Amino acid sequence: MIPALFTGLCDDAAVFPPGLASLPDAVAAHDGYRKAWYADLVGPLVLAAPALDALGDLLGPREKPLPVAVTLPGGPAGLPAVLDAAKTLPVELRALEIAVPAGLGPAELLDAVSAATAPVYVEIPRDDRGGPLLRALAGTGHRAKFRTGGVRADLYPSEAELAASIQAAVDAGVPFKATAGLHHALRNTDPETGFEQHGFLNLLLAAGDPDHAEAHLAERDGAVVAGFVRDLEDGVRTRFTSFGTCSITDPLSELAALGLLPRGEA
Repeated sequence: MIPALFTGLCDDAAVFPPGLASLPDAVAAHDGYRKAWYADLVGPLVLAAPALDALGDLLGPREKPLPVAVTLPGGPAGLPAVLDAAKTLPVELRALEIAVPAGLGPAELLDAVSAATAPVYVEIPRDDRGGPLLRALAGTGHRAKFRTGGVRADLYPSEAELAASIQAAVDAGVPFKATAGLHHALRNTDPETGFEQHGFLNLLLAAGDPDHAEAHLAERDGAVVAGFVRDLEDGVRTRFTSFGTCSITDPLSELAALGLLPRGEA
């Protein structure tokens, strides 16, 4: 059984780097996760907007709609087409993840996403637009999305930078998700690339205790992190809603190895 603290924690981003699963394989795997004992751990299948064009023939008749989160890297201009496509497909639109084009101010962004029919996650830029955007999102019901890594070292925010972003989101009362680079439960150094990678449990702790977010993000001791996680209240998930991962089974196995899920079921 998946505890409430981890319910829906892992958004299935299998089609994105480094996983790069084909769309048919990703859909088939996601359907399998939905039937597994750990189904409650799994959030929607994350797809870029253009992938919707290929879903019609791929999905066919279904007993249940496919839960999806759709990314719009080009910004909110693509939103009407995504909403129209979703109406014609056997999908359940769980979230919209929308980037902010240069020159688009907070007020214009909020107006552009007003027609959204699913929760909107606004990708917060790593520049001076971040603070004003978070403040503008406060009280709107919209959410934030933080990028926590990528294919280059410079795409990984430092512990101090990410801690400040989490603190700002919590202060504004804006829930957030994270994506990219969260390949493990704990803070680590990738042995192949040398990249310093954030851990998804470290982010969970930072959301629960933002006053000490930087220290939580830096902690690498599994026993220490697991001990703090056991003390978290489920309400922390109203702050940190989920993270995107190319693998569902890896987080599952690591949570079990830390004693946070039954080992026999992983």
